[in-house]
Amino acid sequence: MTDHPVIDGARFRGQPIRLVLFDLDGTLADTAPDLAYALNQTLIRHGRKALPFEQIRPHVSHGGIALIRAGFGIEPNHPEFQGYRDDMLAIYQDNIARETTLFPGMEQVLAQLEQHAIGWGIVTNKPAWLTDPLMVGMGLNRRAACIVSGDTTPNSKPHPGPILHACELTRTLPRECLYIGDAERDIIAGREAGTTTLTALFGYLDAADRPDTWGADDSVASPTQILEKLGLKSNG
Repeated sequence: MTDHPVIDGARFRGQPIRLVLFDLDGTLADTAPDLAYALNQTLIRHGRKALPFEQIRPHVSHGGIALIRAGFGIEPNHPEFQGYRDDMLAIYQDNIARETTLFPGMEQVLAQLEQHAIGWGIVTNKPAWLTDPLMVGMGLNRRAACIVSGDTTPNSKPHPGPILHACELTRTLPRECLYIGDAERDIIAGREAGTTTLTALFGYLDAADRPDTWGADDSVASPTQILEKLGLKSNG
């Protein structure tokens, strides 16, 4: 591991931070509109009624299985489940950056990290065949120091392996890394990897989530609060 300098002293509670890693769906990017579109198109195709967006949004962080379960009311062992999921993901792939945007304030966060020579990257459970075109579509693929998808390593979150792999790719010690996510598995993975963890309360939490019990080091209600936690200027 190399010892990178930390410009302007980016720190979290005294600990130097040299790398900020984000979960993708519900933390870095607001992907819910495109995933909701894909689910609703699948429902309509199979003779069902489309669901209101707000009913779909809380399930987005939990992936395709959770979306099909919410939309069709069936479990993965149902004979039609995999077919519905395949249909939805195919529609999503064709519309992957249709309405997806960074969360408000997130571009400012990325720009400030880059200005302060702090690397940032993605650790997501989304498979690479969806992650990579989304990052390209958002114009972020060349800016990220690393992109670790759900199938990049043998295990996905909550296993710490993907986060540790991101640290290896960027030659960063886990203790010098901050991981931010909106699901309990993100916090578990970050803790097990030895990173500092932040819960993104602006993400896709549902009524059953109890983020105060997840054991994160802290939480943020908006992206720009990340800069405050690191002692960096938010420029407004």
